[in-house]
Amino acid sequence: MSRRSMTVHVARWSATHPWRAIGLWLLLVGVAVGLMIAVPTQKTKAADTWIGQSGQAAELIQQAGLENKPGETVLVTDPDGPLDRRAATTALAQLKQKMTALDAVDNVGDAVWAENGKAVLLPIELKGSDDDAADNVDKLVAATAEVQQAHQGLAIQQTGSQSLDAGIWKQVGSDLARAEKLSLPITFGLMLLAFGALIAAGIPVLLAFSAVGAALGFYAPLSYLFPDGGSVANVVLLIGMAVGVDYSLFYLKREREERRRGHGTVDAVEIAAATSGHSVVVSGVAVIVSMAGLYVAQDPVFSSMATATIVVVAVAVLGSLTVLPALLAKLGHRVDRPRVPLLWRLNRRIGPGGISRRLLAPVLRFPKAALLISAVAVIALAVPALGMKTEPGGLNTLPQSIPEVKTMQQLQANFPSQGMAYEVVGRTDGGKPPVAALTELQQAAVGSGQFVAPPGQQIRTAGDTAVLTLVSVRPDTNEDARVALEQLRGSLVPSAFATASGTTWAVGGENAEGVDSGQNQRDKLPYVIAFVLGLTLVMMAFTFRSVAIALVTTLLNLASVGACFGALTLVFQNTWAEGLLDFTSPGFIVSWIPLFLFVILVGLSMDYHVFVLGRIREAVQEGLSPREAVRKGITESAGVVTSAAAVMVSVFAVFATLGMMEMKQMGIGLAVAVLIDATLVRIVILPSILVLLGRKAWWPNKLPAARTPRTEEERELAAV
Repeated sequence: MSRRSMTVHVARWSATHPWRAIGLWLLLVGVAVGLMIAVPTQKTKAADTWIGQSGQAAELIQQAGLENKPGETVLVTDPDGPLDRRAATTALAQLKQKMTALDAVDNVGDAVWAENGKAVLLPIELKGSDDDAADNVDKLVAATAEVQQAHQGLAIQQTGSQSLDAGIWKQVGSDLARAEKLSLPITFGLMLLAFGALIAAGIPVLLAFSAVGAALGFYAPLSYLFPDGGSVANVVLLIGMAVGVDYSLFYLKREREERRRGHGTVDAVEIAAATSGHSVVVSGVAVIVSMAGLYVAQDPVFSSMATATIVVVAVAVLGSLTVLPALLAKLGHRVDRPRVPLLWRLNRRIGPGGISRRLLAPVLRFPKAALLISAVAVIALAVPALGMKTEPGGLNTLPQSIPEVKTMQQLQANFPSQGMAYEVVGRTDGGKPPVAALTELQQAAVGSGQFVAPPGQQIRTAGDTAVLTLVSVRPDTNEDARVALEQLRGSLVPSAFATASGTTWAVGGENAEGVDSGQNQRDKLPYVIAFVLGLTLVMMAFTFRSVAIALVTTLLNLASVGACFGALTLVFQNTWAEGLLDFTSPGFIVSWIPLFLFVILVGLSMDYHVFVLGRIREAVQEGLSPREAVRKGITESAGVVTSAAAVMVSVFAVFATLGMMEMKQMGIGLAVAVLIDATLVRIVILPSILVLLGRKAWWPNKLPAARTPRTEEERELAAV
């Protein structure tokens, strides 16, 4: 790489003005933290997620002012047996008194007793919009807890959209805290194994953690454009720790390598900037380009993830190019202090690429056989992905440890009318609301035995619009939600509106929104794949000036993604791993996971790919034969790749232990993909392909004529 490149200029300035560079970095992080404190992060609102026919229904209902008021439900049961009506009535009276006194409550309805006599519910209507209700739901939860405290013999529990969301956010916060507690010491331990010295191990972890904090701060004002859909903090920690450590690791390892070769500190920093620094920039841009593919999905949750990830990757790249050279220049040889004697001697004894050199030897000797065996292994792991099922997340994918989830399940079990609700809205162009059509629909739907009408709820009308609520008697699962929705949209509603000319109708509601959202993600996936693969292919062709390298990169990316999807299918659509990972198999993959994983895996796999190919190209440009260049590039980069992969796998595996199903699936998918990518793909498949292609792999680059090995090390490598 050119010693006159931008990365070298930045590194030289940072190395010769270390205190300024360190001060500017601390100022950057401080400003970001200040932004996080001063600017509240915006969350997505209900209207942000409207899509398809359910979005059309929500818009029609909003325009007519016919939205259901936000509400909560208090469920009273007896955990020891039949419900004592007298005790329950006393508790309900106290509940009604406390709830009515709250400013946030608009109305407390009459108690509704279950037909089985085992439960009673108290419906509560809240003032304002859903967003206002979300801000006040804690007051209702506190009132419910007070009544529960006074009636220990009863189970008095609250649930509803707002309290359920609050419980989910609480679980997310708990998961995030757990991930932080586990990922930091694990990452530091792995860095200690990689370097054998405390300071060298601490620098990548410190820079990665500061990049995560800075990214969350800078995202706060951006959330006004791309509101947080609920996963930003988890994704920033997940990706930020992985790439932040990787980038620092690439740079630090190369700088130490050049110092061992006799270069001074500043010269070693410049060489690291010209080589590893360039690879960091390319891989960072690759991740950013890949994540930009999420914008193609036109989904607010994906847009927030993409924005936050782009920010954290950009900050991590900036830190590795600025403050890291400053720290290395200031510390000099002290970066390898204090040494951990056993680990230090172990690293020195193994040497760079000691293990990978032995693994690589048979691959280079028999490239065709190695390629065939490894390709069969990857394909075998990817085959289960052909049977992958994707569905939106729901009650059955939420952790049972969330109290509101259990309460909602009990509520639906005792009160069928509290199950999956659908809003059927009709609007007549310039006429009376289509009450007759909705009345016919209600009779047909209830008569089919598949739906019930909620007690006490009538057809709501305003102007030229009318709305009917129907509740499916099916269990609250994604498959049943889709079946019920298809029955409404496919036959019942069209039949009822067949004679209502000039009428627009749509079926919406929360469950319909989930089905429509999942379908939209499946529809957008081909466009996202084309966008990401197309741009990364062009970027790799431009970076390495080779069409073959670009095509090989695309092929290997698809191999890693296929293996990831296959592993997800094996783990989460079956039951064998439930005890191991502490979850109940939903029988499907949450619908947004495959799209997100594809995008992020293409980006992350470029980390190793660019770094490894960069070392191989250096050897090719030195005049080594393709086989010797592959051997030299792989062995010299293997230690860094192994350490970086170990960090990523460990961080991702931590997320597999969390409570939220989405985080488990994301953690397992990423951990498996990175493990396969850094081992089977980079040590077997990539070398065997490059050896078989020979010098054609780098066409149309003008390569120097192959020379015979000159140094003792090169002759030793060539003899292997």
